[in-house]
Amino acid sequence: RALFAEYAAELTDPEQRRLYEEEVAALERERGAEVRFVHPTPGFVLRTSQAGSRRCYINVCSNALMGEPRARAERGGQRWELPYSLAPGREELRPAGRRRLLYDVVFHPAALRLAARSARFRRLLCDTALEAVESHCGVGLDRNNATVLRGVSYKGVPQAPIIRSPLPGGAPKPPDDGDSPLPPF
Repeated sequence: RALFAEYAAELTDPEQRRLYEEEVAALERERGAEVRFVHPTPGFVLRTSQAGSRRCYINVCSNALMGEPRARAERGGQRWELPYSLAPGREELRPAGRRRLLYDVVFHPAALRLAARSARFRRLLCDTALEAVESHCGVGLDRNNATVLRGVSYKGVPQAPIIRSPLPGGAPKPPDDGDSPLPPF
């Protein structure tokens, strides 16, 4: 029990998390990719169901690493470009012992500010989040009964997904030992 408590304390320690992120970034640099951790800032939560039976929550969050929302004028209105990041869905155990499905959709903070001021933009943001989860995770969500939970800004334990982008020049070449016992690829 003491070892488990020590492990749990280490997981929640911000210094340990920073070290972990630095190690992952260094490892990915060796592989030829730059990584950025997207730490979601809570916004609001959509409650819906998946396949009509399982309760599902979509955390609509923000992070400044995402692109800003842009409007382009078209005949009859505007077309919005809403860049987002979608973390893979995860299952968490509720205190009552039941499982719940959680998805994080991360937008730029300006998108959440616009959603706070305009009900129509909030609906657009909700529709975009629902569509993102359906298309990228291959699930069917109940759009008719999707509701925004009042007074709740985030469900579950926040997790930081990673954005990978290739480094210019690719991965550094490994040193050529010449004495390798393995045949060349």
